[in-house]
Amino acid sequence: MTHFPQPHPTRRASRVQLGDTVLAAIRLEDGRRTKAKLESISVTGGLLQLPESLGQGEFVEVAFQTQAGPVHGMAEVLSPTRRLPGGVLQPFRFVAIEDDDHRRLRTSLEHVTARSSLGMKSTAFSSRR
Repeated sequence: MTHFPQPHPTRRASRVQLGDTVLAAIRLEDGRRTKAKLESISVTGGLLQLPESLGQGEFVEVAFQTQAGPVHGMAEVLSPTRRLPGGVLQPFRFVAIEDDDHRRLRTSLEHVTARSSLGMKSTAFSSRR
């Protein structure tokens, strides 16, 4: 079954800043693919570092690896927030994510939050296995 993330009307979802390099595969509407670095993530979306900006409002497929397993979701690309040397930071919001993917994402976020509160580093989001 597909989960359709709904942001809370008065409270933002907790975001996790990812210090390590977490790679994300992006598939565009026209079938082209690109790679990005996942900078931060929440149950409702995230922030990507891309080589070039994507069109605001474009729908893409986002996939990345967590220790709980792979996460795939459909997302809407939002307006870029900042230019970087050799790239851009661009947020996205999940518009559809399968229940199993949502569970893996939520589990990984909870793991990072719990370890962070103890002053420990987490490897819940990792490009390496």
